[in-house]
Amino acid sequence: MKIYLAGPEVFLPDALEMAALKKAICARHGAVGVFPLDAIADPAADAAQERFFEIYLRNEAHIRACDALIANLTPFRGPSADAGTVYELGFMRALGRPVAGYTNDGRDFLTRSRAALGDAVAPRPEGGWVDAEGLHLEDFGRTDNLMIDGGIEAAGGLLAVRAVPEAHRWRDLAGFEACVAALMRERLQG
Repeated sequence: MKIYLAGPEVFLPDALEMAALKKAICARHGAVGVFPLDAIADPAADAAQERFFEIYLRNEAHIRACDALIANLTPFRGPSADAGTVYELGFMRALGRPVAGYTNDGRDFLTRSRAALGDAVAPRPEGGWVDAEGLHLEDFGRTDNLMIDGGIEAAGGLLAVRAVPEAHRWRDLAGFEACVAALMRERLQG
């Protein structure tokens, strides 16, 4: 099974070392990890006039070539998961292939949103919370936006949630390994 390794690790200063660690975990479980920075032949990407579009096309080519996807949904630059990772998760879900995710932040989405917004959050008289623009804060007790959690649940995938100290949130791979193991179990049973 080829598993696309979606997540903001591509932004780490040691992204390739993290990729190697994740690929080694996949190999231990009998899978092949595919990292967004891995080379892939794609004529459309080769012809792209701008670098961002080349990256986009290569990442989609990787996703199309994989059997499943694991998304690192640890909050990135705000209270929610990395937007690019979420796109990739939804793309794989739309292809009808297995998806799983993990987060190294054990707080729910409302708690993280309130912390990020600080004093800009106010209670609503009828219950719940609003931001400074009067927009409701999502409060379903879920890990992230309902479409992220719901997509993984609808696919029958694992969403591993772990409270990891902030200093280790980008390095702790226990949730990732749980996702790999779950995907491989599902493949053997299916």
